[in-house]
Formats: sequence, structure tokens, C-alpha cells
Amino acid sequence: MAVPRIPGCPVFLEVSSSSVLRSGIFMVCGPSAYPRLMASRSTPPSSRAPGRPVGSVTRGTTNPNRLRRMDRWIAATHGAALRRAEAPVAVDLGYGAAPWTAVELLARLRDAAPRVRVVGIEIEPARVAGAKPYEREGLSFRHGGFEVPLDGGARPALIRAANVLRQYDEEQVAEVWARLCGRLAPDGLLVEGTCDEIGRRHVWVALGPEGARTVTFATRLGSLERPSDLAERLPKALIHRNVPGEPVHAFLRDFDRAWAAAAPYASYGARQRWIRTARALAGDWPLVDGPRRWRQGELTLPWEALRPVG
Repeated sequence: MAVPRIPGCPVFLEVSSSSVLRSGIFMVCGPSAYPRLMASRSTPPSSRAPGRPVGSVTRGTTNPNRLRRMDRWIAATHGAALRRAEAPVAVDLGYGAAPWTAVELLARLRDAAPRVRVVGIEIEPARVAGAKPYEREGLSFRHGGFEVPLDGGARPALIRAANVLRQYDEEQVAEVWARLCGRLAPDGLLVEGTCDEIGRRHVWVALGPEGARTVTFATRLGSLERPSDLAERLPKALIHRNVPGEPVHAFLRDFDRAWAAAAPYASYGARQRWIRTARALAGDWPLVDGPRRWRQGELTLPWEALRPVG
């Protein structure tokens, strides 16, 4: 069956699963960041007329399979919570000019939790209208923003906000996190982060209703020259903190050193080199995952290990 054309959206070439580039990055942040960031808040995203969606229109850049790594991590780490929920709802917040990421999220989550429903939320009405032809059982689209409007005030089991906060000021991040975490179900998860246009490199933040939890770096190993290449995809909360004296700068420095020391393992493939690098880092940094996730080109730390200073 032909896929309907979305008015006003670019046409994307069909991409086979074998040709999709694999990549990603993950990050999680804690509640201790909120007071410090909000103290210097400038123009908050909530300064809008009552009743209007909260937030600003993004560039809307999207591509098929761009969020594959993030989705895979969500299904692996949050799938059990989605299965336990009575009527789990996952939100793709700010899906962009085309609804590919929401369509893919439904397919990937249903492998882990068959009863999950996905709601794509966009602040640009034209994008919502363009996505309507893609609605199906378990997938719907609606107009909204950081207020996350759901029928009956339902609380989502998952909110994924990828590449949404890049355009905001660092001082605004804490307020957005607090607002989104306040909408989560008791066992809910917020995943907020950034990736490149074709999904080779990701860094995302995972938060629960109580606040930030972890930071995950993920990449397509075959395209990686050195781990610090991921710095350009750090979430807004950390991207300006990659300077001497900040934990994230020290971590990326040690990451590069461990990667260089593991160079002899490159003859066994980039995956084995990454695993060896992770083992070396675990001696000085509190990694919270293990070889099963490392093999996927991922590496996760608690937010407190990278939390900005000052």
C-alpha cells in the first residue's frame, strides 16, 4: 500500500533496513539541576497566552530511522514498565515535519509491550494535519506542546523528546524537564536528548517523575573516530559545559584516552574496542550498564557523575 504524501513535507527516499546507519547517545539528568538552572531563567517557554500550547516551533528536521538507537534503548530498559501498565501511552513530543519517528516508535515499542499506544504531539498545526493520514490502531496525532495534552488528563508512561530543546537556552531546560516530569505516570520515563540527522550519534537524558537519573552515550561504532566526537550531540543541559573544570569535559577526556589505549583491540572490530574502552572507564567512572548494552555501542552513567558544577 502506497504511503500517503504529507502536504508541505519533503519527500524521503525509501531506505532499507540493511542500509540504515546505526547510532545514538543517551543522557539522564537529576532534580538537583532544577533550582540552579531556574535561578537564572530568562524567557521561559511557558510565557504564552493561556490555552495556547507551551513551547516554540522547531526546525522539524526528521529522517526515517533517525531515532532507532534511542528507541532500542527505551524498549530494553523501560519495556517491563510499559508491560506492567494497564493502558500504557507513549508520547513522541515534537516529532517534526513528518511523522516517521512516531510510526517507528509504535512498531518498536509493541515488540516489548503489545498494548502500548503512541500519541505524536506537535506544536505546529500544519504538521499535525499532515500526519493524520498515518493514524492507525494505536497511533494518533494531536496539537500541543510541553503541556502534553492527552484525553482525560491521562499520564503517559513514556515521553520521548528528541532534538526538541536544542533551540532553547540552557537556563530554560530545568523548567521544561520539571513540567514534563510532572506529567509522567508514577512509573513513567522522560527521554530527552539529541542526535545527528541520520542517527549515527546520540546523547540523551532519562528522567523519572522524581527527576533526572542517567546519561547515555550511543554511537554507530563503524563511524566513530574518537568518543569525544559525541560532544557535539550533548543535550542542551551539558553541551555548554564541555570545558575544563566540568565533569563532562573530564569524562570525555578519559573516554578518548581509554579509546586510544584500546587501539590494539581494533583488529577484532570496533565493537570489541568499545567494550574494552568501557571496561577501562569503569575503573574510574560509575557506569551503570554492562557488556550487553556496550555491545550496542552504548554507555550509561548516573547524572550525578556528569552534573554541571557551579
